[in-house]
Amino acid sequence: MRYLLFIIILFSFLKISAQDSTRIFTQQEYFRWILAYHPLVRQANLLTAEAQAELRMARGGFDPKLQSEVAQKSFDGKNYYTYTESGFKIPTWYGLEVKGLFNTASGININPETTVPAAGQAVLGVRATLGAGLFIDERRAMLQQAQILQNLNEAERQNAINEVLLGAALAYWDWVQAWNERRAIEQALQVSRQRLQSIVETFNQGDRPAVDTLETFIQVQNWKYELNNAQLNVQNTGLALSNFLWYEDNTPLEIAETLRAPALDTLEHQQPLPALLNFLQQVAASHPQLRSYQFKINQLDVDRRLALEQLKPRLDVEYNILGDGFNFGRTVNNDGNGLQNVLLNNYKWGLNFSFPIFLRKERGKLELTRLKILDTNFTLQQKRLEITNKVRDAYNEWQNTQAQIALYQDITNNYSRLLEAEITRFELGESSIFLINSREQKLIEAQLKLIQLQADFQKNRNKVAWATGNLATAGLRD
Repeated sequence: MRYLLFIIILFSFLKISAQDSTRIFTQQEYFRWILAYHPLVRQANLLTAEAQAELRMARGGFDPKLQSEVAQKSFDGKNYYTYTESGFKIPTWYGLEVKGLFNTASGININPETTVPAAGQAVLGVRATLGAGLFIDERRAMLQQAQILQNLNEAERQNAINEVLLGAALAYWDWVQAWNERRAIEQALQVSRQRLQSIVETFNQGDRPAVDTLETFIQVQNWKYELNNAQLNVQNTGLALSNFLWYEDNTPLEIAETLRAPALDTLEHQQPLPALLNFLQQVAASHPQLRSYQFKINQLDVDRRLALEQLKPRLDVEYNILGDGFNFGRTVNNDGNGLQNVLLNNYKWGLNFSFPIFLRKERGKLELTRLKILDTNFTLQQKRLEITNKVRDAYNEWQNTQAQIALYQDITNNYSRLLEAEITRFELGESSIFLINSREQKLIEAQLKLIQLQADFQKNRNKVAWATGNLATAGLRD
């Protein structure tokens, strides 16, 4: 039932008929399925949502804020004072904070400093940072790092998917190799059965000794034995392949025998390989692991600029325009100079200055950030070397496998000629079943070795794409 469910779901996904038993399950379709439903891929995709949440949180540092405060004292039935302050504050990117407030004060014991007009007092003000925090502060640093985090998480997401797809690709080509090996042994068994039938007929006619039928029958038995092992290998590699197959409701799936693997001898193995330089350039330009380290350095550089900013003295200036109620044009002296009186008479300003004498905390923070940048740069250099060498190693194996395929293709053809010649000699009475079986055994061994090399070629092709960090793109394209 589980196998049937997988076939129905998979064929629905690929938009093909469930009755199409000759459907070839390609690596492209396999990768699409993994990218859509594999739990580790879906987990990696959460990094994008996490980065968006971090960015939203950092942008919240610049959200306007409404505020209201009430303070009242009453004793012995008397209202000593009632103060209210309501309004808003708007932080801006350049270290300015704009505010608008409305204050009221009433009672028999009001502090003279908090006395306001009977209608209340509206306040429009601005607060500016002129020293430390002028060019960057914690809010701006947090927002910049959250913006970098989007790129960092995207690089880590791509790297995680790249790792998942490598294991998936190796499992897929193990399954393809097992499937092709089984097919080769099935063909060998079929040929041996046909030979046995022919030998039995000639024996019945008195033209062949009984030992020939026995030896041919033993060969059939040997291929049956090998076929059983090949069938087991197909099943086990199919289970390994199924480790990467999931459905959208997190239900694991199993590969079914109904799906065919591609025939390795129909795939291109002799086309000239792209130049190694192309892959090395891809590493330098877009490898997700290297990009993630670079983004980490960018985040640390924000910390460095923030720490450097803290070496400056703190100087905050605030200026507020005061109104009579909401009327900012009313002045104490009604002399026609309303704006001048508002700015020069109806105001409240303040200045806040501070500077740590030794700057030990600030200098320590700056030095620690500098050391973290150096540490990350050293790691980046080492990773760049390791990844470059991985690309070279995988490319060398890919290139060598291609040469080995060409060589073993000739070897297999020569074994085939030897078998054909031995059969011709046998028909002429100059050979024996033993020699034919021996030639056939060598031919099948060569075919199996060639199948292994062809599968290794595809594995190494995927390893090169993995080493460059582009397996998802390359696996869907090829």
